[in-house]
Amino acid sequence: MNMEKLSGLDLMKGVLEGRIPRAPIAEIVPMKPVEVASGYIKFSAKADKRHINPLGGVHGGFAATVLDSVTGCAVHTMLEAGVGYGTLDLNIMMLKAIPLEKELVAEGRVINISKKIGVSEGTLKDDEGNLYAHATATCMIYR
Repeated sequence: MNMEKLSGLDLMKGVLEGRIPRAPIAEIVPMKPVEVASGYIKFSAKADKRHINPLGGVHGGFAATVLDSVTGCAVHTMLEAGVGYGTLDLNIMMLKAIPLEKELVAEGRVINISKKIGVSEGTLKDDEGNLYAHATATCMIYR
């Protein structure tokens, strides 16, 4: 399948439906899309023993990776075929320690998009709605 001929939304739908493989990072930081629409994406994610820092907690890089993914993928859903993007700026606020082996929900939403810049936000929560981390991202769009 020629990925360059797919819009960002079609590519993300293909990953969600299993027709397109997930990015390799999704094996290191277990995450997968569970819902996708234009300007929006939802992932499930779960930290495991590979993500423990020297103090015994989940490394902040876990939340950072998941939030970078959902904020970027949200922007990607609004791009036409052959257009790419890259994260210019990612700001994360860690609000609670990430639990081990607990399924979390990460959501990304586009706040604004122009020809050159996409701005999005992301959240990482549990099923009860407890907020663990929040992010905003600015993405450069490559046309």
